[in-house]
Amino acid sequence: MAGVTLKVLQGADRGKVFSSLMPPFTVGREEVNDIQLNDERISRCHFKVQRDNDRLVLTDLDSTNGTKVNGVEYPLKILRSGDLIGVGRSLMLVGTEEEIAARLVALNNDGNGAAAREMSSSESSIALDLGHERSPMLDAAAVHDIPAIPGGLTPGQRAQFCEVLDYLQNRVCKLIDSAKIDENNQTVTLKYSAWQRLLKVQSRLSEMHRSVADPGSQE
Repeated sequence: MAGVTLKVLQGADRGKVFSSLMPPFTVGREEVNDIQLNDERISRCHFKVQRDNDRLVLTDLDSTNGTKVNGVEYPLKILRSGDLIGVGRSLMLVGTEEEIAARLVALNNDGNGAAAREMSSSESSIALDLGHERSPMLDAAAVHDIPAIPGGLTPGQRAQFCEVLDYLQNRVCKLIDSAKIDENNQTVTLKYSAWQRLLKVQSRLSEMHRSVADPGSQE
């Protein structure tokens, strides 16, 4: 049976990818865990992931601050590719790009309305409330001062930098076009597939940030 992939999108360990994890495994702050995260808000042994037949089950290990899946705190939760696990200041994405894409295809091809049920359920539809507390991901994306473009770039570096900006702009534009705005309730809603595209961009940005800030991490 294939292993589990967890990608750290936010937190001190952002950009790290833990691949081929074989359940059961634990995540926490101490070295005794299979995954050790550098986050003071995470308990020493925070949560465990194990298999139950073909299902992947997350169990919170009586952590101090709890474990959230897709923004909702659970003591016990079935995990699926594309789910977001929130612990302390850290945010992790479950699954590889291929596994997430396969799940979307399965949902869209289901003839019994599974896609509609998942996309309208509290765990899968994404509604961004503009008038309430922001999610950790959105907080991290809020930049008060626009960063300056680095100077002294060679023509090749400028071209490469423009490619990165084009990558971001094109994907953000597609997400904006797919969003549904409810001005009365001050909310913006994205379909599950659009949310997964946003997470893919976030995952790529985390990896790029880590490779630039710590080149040795890619060796």
